[in-house]
Amino acid sequence: MGGSQSYLPTTEDGGVSETLSSLRKNEFVKSIPFLAVPGLLVAVFVYGSIIWNFVLSLTDFRGFGDPDYTSLDLGMYTRMLTDGTFLAAARNTVALTVAFTLLCLVLGLSLAILVDRDIKFEGALRTIYLLPMSISFVVTAIFWGWMFNPSTGVINTFLRGIGLEFLALDWIGNPSTQLIAITIALVWQFTGLAMIIYLAGLRKIPRDQYEAAKMDGASDIIMYLKVVIPQLKTSTFSAIVILLMFSLKAFDFVFVLFGTSPGPGADILPVMMYREAFSANNWAYGSAVAVVLLVGALICIAPYLYYQHNRNLL
Repeated sequence: MGGSQSYLPTTEDGGVSETLSSLRKNEFVKSIPFLAVPGLLVAVFVYGSIIWNFVLSLTDFRGFGDPDYTSLDLGMYTRMLTDGTFLAAARNTVALTVAFTLLCLVLGLSLAILVDRDIKFEGALRTIYLLPMSISFVVTAIFWGWMFNPSTGVINTFLRGIGLEFLALDWIGNPSTQLIAITIALVWQFTGLAMIIYLAGLRKIPRDQYEAAKMDGASDIIMYLKVVIPQLKTSTFSAIVILLMFSLKAFDFVFVLFGTSPGPGADILPVMMYREAFSANNWAYGSAVAVVLLVGALICIAPYLYYQHNRNLL
């Protein structure tokens, strides 16, 4: 009894053991070996590329030799303020984004309400409305380039056939109508997406609310304006974010339809970025335009993230 001692773990040793045991059982800790590799790849090739692109925009790199990182400044960004081409492309990008998003929301909501009213062939109609979404921007550009042909296109032929020849314009050749033509084509392609988002929101609203509104004497228009549409805030925010992202990615459509130099009537920032970097070898200026596009995308998505954050706190 005097020479033998029994080992009893101290409170500190027990606490460390319990902590290690709980860490080993933690689901996040278990997933670290699986998340480490993709997380590292994303950090290097996504966020690392974004940072490098921003640093490159602070140089005067033109694609020859190595960039000079010793003298960084905001020269490319100050140049944008007086560059008429950039200002025209920025104006067109904003106009396209706003018009495209609003039209898709209004038409998508209207179609969703129509489909939600227990009409026949609902599945077939949903497929028809969503079919353009399965077509790439390249195919859409070729298709609508033929539709907008001033002499043989379906649109002008139809307008002439119903006596509206004064509306038969050179849609993609006239700078004043080029942006309108782009907007029409993109709205045609993505209205079905907005419809599906709104339709999912409508299906979540209990049917007894419709019946209660009708029992109170509300007309269909008042019922949708006062009861239904206010409950579609989440669907609206989701649709806006998705549509804004697609409007900023309209490069393929404009590039196929107009090439790298669409002119002031159809030029948008993604096309300008490509032209400056790959055609004019002005990599620094192209990188600066890319940074502006990234900031624009963040501005578009920030309200949605803020809304979702506050919604999760409730």
